[in-house]
Amino acid sequence: MGKDICSPLIEFHGVSKTFSNGFRALTPFNLSIDRGEIVSLVGPSGCGKTTVIRLAAGLTAATDGEIIRRTQELAYVFQDPTLLAWRNVRNNVALVAKLKGVGKAERNAAALAAIETVGLSRFERALPRQLSGGMKMRVSLARAITSAPELMIMDEPFAALDEFTRDNMQNELLRLWRVNHFGAMFITHSIREAVYLGHRIVVMASHPGRVARVIESPNPPTLDDAPRDLKALDATVNTISQLLAGEPA
Repeated sequence: MGKDICSPLIEFHGVSKTFSNGFRALTPFNLSIDRGEIVSLVGPSGCGKTTVIRLAAGLTAATDGEIIRRTQELAYVFQDPTLLAWRNVRNNVALVAKLKGVGKAERNAAALAAIETVGLSRFERALPRQLSGGMKMRVSLARAITSAPELMIMDEPFAALDEFTRDNMQNELLRLWRVNHFGAMFITHSIREAVYLGHRIVVMASHPGRVARVIESPNPPTLDDAPRDLKALDATVNTISQLLAGEPA
């Protein structure tokens, strides 16, 4: 049976999560992510953002509700690039394919192609200690795209970077999205980052974690890299800021 390209990659229906100590991390949560869509989740600490993406990745089980995944091609990108210090860039990028049992020639070819895609061809033999923070994150992204994921699950991947590098990595992610057209769940504490990257922005509230509002981007990223209406994006940033501050929006 072929893939149903019209159906969402993943759907949450009334999903909640209560941990064994009784802490209710997430109240009934409803969301779907379409193929090729970037959905940003933003909100204060403790609002359940990380719980949502751990549920999406199958790293924890829901207490109630249903999660429907229509792809097995997932990639998880953490805040920490999680590179092995003793493996060079090429071998770090090829690691996931190696763990899946992909042959050496095939995984090395895929790794080199991914390294070229993220602009690190001259560094394939470098060790992590020889790389800047932004370069390490590029290696992490290269490792993720070697498996041709349909869904990228990203947990604050740029939070530890300086502002200049973070802006560059946001644009790098959008460039990779235009090439590979994956769907993505992107967790961030930065309202501006959430708005810049997302086709939709899920604004979450805490105690317990829940959706406060889902906002459609007034000018989302496009595959043709059309100019963005930065004033419209700034207005959305202000709306979300007011919402999270408890002020009328």
